Amino acid sequence: MNTQTVAQLRGAGKQRGAIQALAEVDLTIAAGEVYALLGPNGAGKTTAISLLLGLLRPDAGEARLFGLPPQDLAARRRIGVMLQSAGLPDTLTVAELLAQVRSYYAQPRSLADVAALAGIEPLLGARYAQLSGGQQRRVQFALAICGRPELLFLDEPTVGMDTESREQFWRTIRELVAGGCAVVLTTHYLEEAEALAQRIGVLMLGRLVAEGSLDAIRARVGQRQIRCVSSLSAEQVRAWPLVQSVQREGERLHIVTPQPEPVLRELLAADAQLRDLEVQRAGLAEALQTITREAA
Repeated sequence: MNTQTVAQLRGAGKQRGAIQALAEVDLTIAAGEVYALLGPNGAGKTTAISLLLGLLRPDAGEARLFGLPPQDLAARRRIGVMLQSAGLPDTLTVAELLAQVRSYYAQPRSLADVAALAGIEPLLGARYAQLSGGQQRRVQFALAICGRPELLFLDEPTVGMDTESREQFWRTIRELVAGGCAVVLTTHYLEEAEALAQRIGVLMLGRLVAEGSLDAIRARVGQRQIRCVSSLSAEQVRAWPLVQSVQREGERLHIVTPQPEPVLRELLAADAQLRDLEVQRAGLAEALQTITREAA
């Protein structure tokens, strides 16, 4: 991974009325990495992104894009942005919207390249207002990458997308990152963060309470997940010692425990037909629950 810094918060603080929305946050994004900024609603994610984009100014500390103030036009021309809300002209076609945004850049991506990367070739002739929510999100992504950005800000980018569109979006992100683009991602789809992020930052009550690789964040939790196909009921397994939670999805049981060995012995003794047994480290969801609970 390139170590060149493309975005940074240093001791950044922001007060919103009586609420300390962000407090002494240090955050560094390197070229060619996907950084997922996670946390519950109200944790400070939107404020942090707004500081990096120059939409807000910090009350303390500073924000930088490519070493410049975020409001600097030279810095802004090097980024692409896809926020949760986008006020786009409903009457224009997708091709007209793309042509308009491409005109802002000296060397934009071609219309064909943008459409292919975002998977919107069939939508070029449609009016924006006629598109579904998921289709509009794909168009918004296309607009964000028109200028060949070196840094992409993606705020809940795949909300409303179907599974196929989401997977294509992930493939495109990986392609852009392989070309050196950095991405700051906020998402409530934790599988998205697991699939894309090289590093994760966890915000809680305006503070950065954890940061590191996906493995490092998972390692904060001593739990393990046991997955198996079993006829045992979730209620029966839930009553065993050391079982913290049990869920059933069809034939499959998902068991969370800090000590898998005794639970495995119980499973094998209680169900002779047990099959497809897997033991895994706790997922990102469990790690985030533990981190945010400890921080609170």
